[in-house]
Amino acid sequence: MPHDDGGDESAQLRHILIVTGLSGAGKSTTLRVLEDMGHEVVDNPPLHLLGALVPRPGERLVIGIDVRSRGFEASRVLQELERLKSLPDSHVQLVYVTAEPEVLLRRFTATRRRHPLVASGTVRPGIEQEARILAPLRAVADTVIDTSDLPAPELKRFIETRFGDGSGEGLTVVLMSFAYPAGLPREADMVFDARFLRNPHYNPALQPRTGLEEDVAAYVRTDKAYAPFFDGIMNLLELVLPRFVEEGKKYATIAVGCSGGKHRSVTIVEALARGLPQVSPVGPFMVTHRELARQGVATWRWAVPPVSAVDGTAS
Repeated sequence: MPHDDGGDESAQLRHILIVTGLSGAGKSTTLRVLEDMGHEVVDNPPLHLLGALVPRPGERLVIGIDVRSRGFEASRVLQELERLKSLPDSHVQLVYVTAEPEVLLRRFTATRRRHPLVASGTVRPGIEQEARILAPLRAVADTVIDTSDLPAPELKRFIETRFGDGSGEGLTVVLMSFAYPAGLPREADMVFDARFLRNPHYNPALQPRTGLEEDVAAYVRTDKAYAPFFDGIMNLLELVLPRFVEEGKKYATIAVGCSGGKHRSVTIVEALARGLPQVSPVGPFMVTHRELARQGVATWRWAVPPVSAVDGTAS
């Protein structure tokens, strides 16, 4: 994942951030926060004008692009992205903002907004069509922000932490659980596989529950391989995270996967959230459980909150 280098070198770069994503996922909110942070923001320019928007060295430009943009085609956006990356002294990133279809459907229903791809009737076909159109952009995005389980105030804080100057924040670490059958999190910097551990799925009393509950977590911990596996992850992260900080990395996602994404991986991520900040205080730590969020369970939280990029106080 690309990262900002500190010092004079970063100050001389042309910083270009392209923000795209699904309607209703939070792209507009993301753009507003970035504008409040001092970035110059241009929303939905015609694609053929992107070349005229290139900032001078040291400037920060944010470009919002989605299916409403004149002349929008994912292939054209990818071509423009490669052209911008080829410019000298340029740091270009693509951010994709998304949310689960059911979450988007609830948001459109609550606001009574019309989906840009649906003239009338149900919103769902528009959501599905837009996801297909934007799939090539999500596949190459440097950062994917899933707002399904992310409250609006915390999305603001997340954007401030992720794309601010980083002063005082150190490295922001995201601890994520996921299910392998649903796909690897593309944003993950390190991935650990917990599928070999004892599986509560086959215990009828525990199967419908999650690793957020102590009985389930205790069941997972009874596996004799759990302690050495967990200790190994902790030891590796204690070694790696400070080196991420030394090389100037501002953001890292540590993902733990299992078969269903609700028992073993959740147990380990929760244990990491309790223990890792004590031994590797590199900066803010946030926790998210991808599959639980897709099922409508609110799990997103700061295990260690960031210093506010706006007022300098803890959240």
